[in-house]
Amino acid sequence: MTPSSTSRDALVLKAGTAWTDAWRRCVAVAPEAFRDDRVLNLWNNTWQTDGRPLPATSPVDGTPIAGPPRLDATTARQAVRAALDQHRTWRHIALPERRARVAATLDALGEHRELLALLLVWEIGKPWRLAQADVDRAIDGVRWYVEGIDAMVDGRAPLDGPVSNIASWNYPMSVLVHTMLVQALAGNAVIAKTPTDGGVACLTLACALAAREGLPVTLVSGSGGELSEALVRAPEIGCVSFVGGRDTGAAVATAVADLGKRHILEQEGLNTWGIWNYSDWDALGALVPKLFDYGKQRCTAYPRFVVQRALFDAFLAAYLPAVRTVRVGHPLAVEHPDDPYPELDFGPLINAAKAKELTDQVTEAVDRGAVPLHRGNQAEGRFLPGQDTDAYVHPVTLLNPPPSSPLHHAEPFGPVDTIVLVDTEAELLAAMNASNGALVATLSTDDPATYERLAPQIRAFKVGRGRPRSRGDREELFGGFGASWRGAFVGGELLVRAVTQGEAGERAPGNFPSHHLMA
Repeated sequence: MTPSSTSRDALVLKAGTAWTDAWRRCVAVAPEAFRDDRVLNLWNNTWQTDGRPLPATSPVDGTPIAGPPRLDATTARQAVRAALDQHRTWRHIALPERRARVAATLDALGEHRELLALLLVWEIGKPWRLAQADVDRAIDGVRWYVEGIDAMVDGRAPLDGPVSNIASWNYPMSVLVHTMLVQALAGNAVIAKTPTDGGVACLTLACALAAREGLPVTLVSGSGGELSEALVRAPEIGCVSFVGGRDTGAAVATAVADLGKRHILEQEGLNTWGIWNYSDWDALGALVPKLFDYGKQRCTAYPRFVVQRALFDAFLAAYLPAVRTVRVGHPLAVEHPDDPYPELDFGPLINAAKAKELTDQVTEAVDRGAVPLHRGNQAEGRFLPGQDTDAYVHPVTLLNPPPSSPLHHAEPFGPVDTIVLVDTEAELLAAMNASNGALVATLSTDDPATYERLAPQIRAFKVGRGRPRSRGDREELFGGFGASWRGAFVGGELLVRAVTQGEAGERAPGNFPSHHLMA
């Protein structure tokens, strides 16, 4: 444990926001899912006391919190069989009834919005503003589907088996819970594995509220390696939905390809921001702090700037003052107990191990020739007196990371920007396409014709002009090119199409070995 040497004695924990306060509220709201010392797994429509709870600590300050109750492979297999039984019943429930139950779940989630957000703060370190946004996007996004589901499922049927969801820890509500509720609305039972690194209490509460409304939800914990046979390869599974890194995603992709199983695999890519013949530096400077939201622990974060060499001095004049304004600290530290939540761009990374890994990568990159242009100062962070700050990394900017560094070719998933200088358009495109596919990219250029000519050559699913792109909500299509995505695309109606069956021989829009179809 490394206490902060620059803690501000004036800062205290906001009243009523301690982990013990959040846990007490969880037990009161959903006693069926929470015990005094642990969360439970949900399968066979019952909250189960099985599984071996792992110890866990909050990335915020090292506070002990609830860990995932890890199942063994045999029990997970039983849970999948039970989910198939639920699926066979649920797929015949009339759409108006499914819609009513999902709508009731959304009302319950809205009632407990602040508790769900507080759990996200403690479990994955989200600042309050972003934690609330994660909850709100889940609720508002699914409401859009509830209102329009009739047309989306017209002429379509649920899958033959439940949908298995394996997702990363960074967006438990707006990605995982959102997806699960839409899958159930479309007529499928749903299974979710809690992310190992965080979010188990938030997901448990959300699933408890859904189960009370009669939704066919299964929530289990365990290691990916031990549970993959059940959650990915089991014949009962109708579709696998995965969000995570490329290494794990490749193993899942191999399994589903071998089995011919329907799949949605969202994987990481190095999202890049290109600067070419550009002059609106005030606009760029205003965007830089926003690009650090949640410490760039997002699949649509921009960790790489590809800058025309002739513009590098002007770029730095806009970038450096902006990055120095990024606000980092304890998401619940305030001057007075009843003060509003602090306005922060990000808090800790997901855990101390990730913080150390990223710090070591930065050190190694500099040792091998990268030029440090900016390093955030611990003294500028907002921390409680003596708190554990091992999971915090302040913004870092490096020029020209060496090819031998992971920071050269992979997404850091942390607050590290890298800059690559180029002299020609060909070099610009090569640098922006370094990771064989990305989810998003942006090109800042003054000339619309230049953008229209270069943007189609950037291998990102969404390309913005002078502004960041995101997953999008509701009707906006989302997917990926190259190694950043495998299987069916999602977003809007396509999320429903991905987990329902249409006419025989239907080709789903997506990125498949046999075809790449946009719509």
